[in-house]
Amino acid sequence: MTALDALESAVERRREADRDEDELATRIQALGADRSRLADELDGSLMKTRRLERTNREIAERLDTAIGTIRAVLNGGGQDGAEDEDDE
Repeated sequence: MTALDALESAVERRREADRDEDELATRIQALGADRSRLADELDGSLMKTRRLERTNREIAERLDTAIGTIRAVLNGGGQDGAEDEDDE
């Protein structure tokens, strides 16, 4: 192998290494973009989850209040109805 052949081989290896570095840099950049996108999606999901949990608590409180009101009406209505029947 002549010195020129060795030089050409070295240049070709260097070009391949440069291409590999460029591909690696591109992949790293894509991974960084994916990570940012996923972090944004996660933040959005967490906010939505918190809103849903808060709404769920509010609805549970309203249901408890409604159930209490209905029980009071039924209990009070049953007693009033018994008194009305006695009056007749």
